[in-house]
Amino acid sequence: MTPMNSEVSQSFFLLAGVFLGVAAVAYFLGCFNGAVIVSKYILHNDIRNHGSGNAGLTNFHRVFGGGLTFVVILCDVVKAILAVLIGTLIIGMVTGGWMGPVLGKYWAGLFCLLGHMFPCMFHFKGGKGILSGGTIALMLDWRVALVVWGGFLILAVLTKWVSLGSIWAGASFPFATWFVYHDIFLLILSIILGGLIVWKHRGNLKRILSGTESKFSLHKKKEGTQ
Repeated sequence: MTPMNSEVSQSFFLLAGVFLGVAAVAYFLGCFNGAVIVSKYILHNDIRNHGSGNAGLTNFHRVFGGGLTFVVILCDVVKAILAVLIGTLIIGMVTGGWMGPVLGKYWAGLFCLLGHMFPCMFHFKGGKGILSGGTIALMLDWRVALVVWGGFLILAVLTKWVSLGSIWAGASFPFATWFVYHDIFLLILSIILGGLIVWKHRGNLKRILSGTESKFSLHKKKEGTQ
């Protein structure tokens, strides 16, 4: 192997190691699911045994309500912020150029979302990722966030179906990414990220189409209601 080939090989393995390391850190940050942690270790009543069985903010609020809902929000927002910041700094520093930090954001955001949805410490049964995903969108670019959050809020307010807004957020994410960056690799990452959110809401979509989807209320549901 020539010195040049050896240097290229070392650079490749260094870069691969950095990406794998960021992915691992972002994934494990994502595993700290606020709804599961609060319900299981503070309330001693696992949210996954109630309501829809989903370990997410909407189900937690419907079942428990109260001030601890804000603890769930804080946990899921902070972990997404930390993951994206780590990806931005480390991958941006290693790759260089203006696109490096952006790639780091998308890469870390994707693995944080995977950790939230499929947490290894909670038997891979997590949430649907809309709060963490929405935080990631805000960290990525204001234009992406405007499309994702704008449509989400409009649909959620008008229909009171949070899930419909969530489906919009996931489906619109790749289009917003392509419109802003015109980068094929970022588009691929955004398709996976947005696709995961839509796939996690496939049951909600079926209930929306059949007219049986629950509507969101600021008040906790009474015992015995669905």
